[in-house]
Amino acid sequence: MLSKVDWFEEWFDSPYYHVLYKNRDQKEADKFIHNLVKRLDIKSKSKILDLACGKGRHSLILNQLGMHVNGVDLSKNSINEAKKKQNKTLDFAIHDMREVFKKNKYNYVFNLFTSFGYFENMNDNIKMLDSISKMLLEKGILIIDFLNAEKVVKNLIRYEEKKIENTTFKINRFIKSNKVYKEISIEDNVKHKFTERVQLFSLNEFKKLLNPNFEILHTFGDFNLNRFDVKHSNRLIIIAQLK
Repeated sequence: MLSKVDWFEEWFDSPYYHVLYKNRDQKEADKFIHNLVKRLDIKSKSKILDLACGKGRHSLILNQLGMHVNGVDLSKNSINEAKKKQNKTLDFAIHDMREVFKKNKYNYVFNLFTSFGYFENMNDNIKMLDSISKMLLEKGILIIDFLNAEKVVKNLIRYEEKKIENTTFKINRFIKSNKVYKEISIEDNVKHKFTERVQLFSLNEFKKLLNPNFEILHTFGDFNLNRFDVKHSNRLIIIAQLK
């Protein structure tokens, strides 16, 4: 009997994923990382794990700022692309974020671009946070960049259509069981269908999830690190310290 493949394993490793999201704002990512490094006073040569790093755009910026960075992701295609940027202080590997990568190794763990809440089973989210706690050094810092669940629910765009590189993407969004779903129908030479699914965690729910191992130090609502406002902020950015 074939084992079930999780949606994120299939979709994030698909070439269509990289086509749909090819125009991510690199200047925005660069500014965000610079803002975090300055605000958190991250020292040169700090050891950082970029958890669910994709093709490594945030890892690369951190490394250029003098950090020693490991980037890990479950997508083989993304990691193969990221490896082209490797050097002596920047390394990439295929890895499941629910498992410990290197124990007691890192000053900071970054989990960016809504790379949390993918799992069907809540215990997997808890397992992920427990693994992070084991990878951090004493008083290490976890940075989570997540969506603002309340604003997503209130302003959900139910349908949109995009044509990129002669490929048509038809995107349907809906809320079910406190998760936001994105059903992506693709019309190329053949038709494909993928689904994204993210748990809609509020700040209070994050507090409960983090509490066993972490203390929340700061929350921000955007990449400029303005204060988090549940009604208006586009993001929920959490800075938490290992207890």
